[in-house]
Amino acid sequence: MIVHVLEHTIIDNLKLLPILFLTYLVMEYIEHRTEEKTRETIAKAGRFGPVPGALLGMLPQCGFSAAASNLYAGRIITLGTLFAIFLSTSDEMLPILLSEQVPVLTVAKILGTKALIGILAGFVIDLVIRKKKPAEDAHLRIEHMCDHEHCNCNEGNIFVSAFKHTLQIFFFILIISLVINLGIEWIGEDVLASFMTGQPILGPIFAGVIGLIPNCASSVVITQLYLEGVIHAGAMMAGLLAGSGVGLLILFRANDDLKENLKITFLLYAIGVAAGILMEVLTITF
Repeated sequence: MIVHVLEHTIIDNLKLLPILFLTYLVMEYIEHRTEEKTRETIAKAGRFGPVPGALLGMLPQCGFSAAASNLYAGRIITLGTLFAIFLSTSDEMLPILLSEQVPVLTVAKILGTKALIGILAGFVIDLVIRKKKPAEDAHLRIEHMCDHEHCNCNEGNIFVSAFKHTLQIFFFILIISLVINLGIEWIGEDVLASFMTGQPILGPIFAGVIGLIPNCASSVVITQLYLEGVIHAGAMMAGLLAGSGVGLLILFRANDDLKENLKITFLLYAIGVAAGILMEVLTITF
């Protein structure tokens, strides 16, 4: 059984390599060309920040959520804009979906749903809290975060950076896929399917916890579980909404108010789980 699963997993994942590389190459090019403009657009948006924040957050740029955390720590952007970016950030979800040849319309629906929830949540939060922007400078530490995550986003050669990122994610996906496939083979697809079908609340709750893991692991695990049919769209959305890449990690480092950071984390998790449960109850799919 193990040999069969291993062979099947390796063959399936080898097919992803060229698409993953092309996807990351495009992302590297966009990031290097638009990084400064992206930050300026969000910083100047003011009370309308949740809109460009959510839309630009859909691009899985390295350090994007980290930049948002630093911008908020300096009160350059509002709390609502921070939430819009966190909720819409897709991290590694997009390249994985594209490499698995998921229909473009389905990908667009997933990204659009995340962005819409981010925009709505952002406006509501800003309306309730009404924070003003203090006149202090935000020290952006994207370079530090990229070094910490070893994604080499600031290398001059985008081909080298894209290649390294592709290999890192490929091997991570390979390991995750192997674990998932072994689990499915051991437990049984019918058992897993019946359990997840009968647990519309527990699925989003557990997925939300996974989503809070502050690195690319969470989005990879959640996306792979969804593609393998282990979790439904609601649980996937709960995990991806709660996940903000390294954003939360930087928020705790850059923002001195620990109590506020904990509240932001809890609210981020609550919004993700609530949206996921609602989708599960209404049996909304993509």
